[in-house]
Amino acid sequence: MLTHIKSRLAAAALVFLIAAMLLATSAQAQEDFYKGKQVTLIVGYGTGGGYDVYARLVAKHMQRFIPGNPAVVVQNMPGAGSLRAINYIYNVAPKDGTAFAMFSSSMPVRSILGGNKSVQFDSLKLTWLGSSSSFAGDAYLLAVRADAPSNTIDAIRRAEGSSLLVIGSSGPGSSSYDIPAVLRDTVGLRYKMVAGYPGSADLFLAMERNETEARMVNLTGLKAVRADWLKPGSPYKILLQFGRKTRIGDLPDVPTAQELALNASSRDLINLVEIPFELSRPFAAPPNVPADRARMLQTAFRDAHRDPQLIAEAKNLDLDISPIGPDEVLTALRSVDKANPDHLEYLRKLYAGAKE
Repeated sequence: MLTHIKSRLAAAALVFLIAAMLLATSAQAQEDFYKGKQVTLIVGYGTGGGYDVYARLVAKHMQRFIPGNPAVVVQNMPGAGSLRAINYIYNVAPKDGTAFAMFSSSMPVRSILGGNKSVQFDSLKLTWLGSSSSFAGDAYLLAVRADAPSNTIDAIRRAEGSSLLVIGSSGPGSSSYDIPAVLRDTVGLRYKMVAGYPGSADLFLAMERNETEARMVNLTGLKAVRADWLKPGSPYKILLQFGRKTRIGDLPDVPTAQELALNASSRDLINLVEIPFELSRPFAAPPNVPADRARMLQTAFRDAHRDPQLIAEAKNLDLDISPIGPDEVLTALRSVDKANPDHLEYLRKLYAGAKE
């Protein structure tokens, strides 16, 4: 009996030793692969906006956690609300672990809904790294000029002709374009859309020049690049917060979209549209990245978001760091299928405007 136990222990020890050797060999192989290389992080928006700020923060710190410490270089690829970037990472970018992307949180839902030929990717087949934020400390805001003819929710609901709120956006397919449409149909906002701005920085300038009167913007992005907009006496007002079931502590007097919903069906539709905000700053590599390199990237992404240096820098930038991993991203995306079929059809029609 004792001999049998010793034999089993010896066998277990051998298995453990072989597994450890294989892991060490794999880690060394990945370090050898990445050493001296450049990893490209594609961002689906222009420079200066919230997505760009997050991407550059992640690139700066994540490279320290990838074996071999390759340089992670940010490349901006704006277009169609980041549809161009996600199509590129899925179909064109190298699938060897040297490229990954950041894009709009609404984009992954589009392939699940179907019905849009411009959507040339399957979000469930992407190599997900996770999301820097689950929106725990963020909100998607409707910001307006205080001198706009319609500068309250009630006034915007009644607006006609020249008093319609003029909202700027990057175009169909972007949250800045699609969420106002949802608010029109669920909250009753009346507005005129001016689309075609390349990125967030351009949208800020458009409001400051009075080309437009309003825009949608993340609270963290606003804090990072236009914190003065939130100060008392600012020439800008925050009227509504989206992507949250409760009001964020920073804006206790600003109602949520769910509070302003016209009826129960509108509230349910808002709930569906808010699902992507659970992965508000998503990162993914192409499909079919070799499994060991995919794990390396996922681990590096996770460890970077636990790193005190990244957390401290994010705090200085007023960025929400509440990360989720690949499994949580996929769980959120799969929950879309459980929604009201009529509301899913609404989203299909809404997203059908996104083009290359």
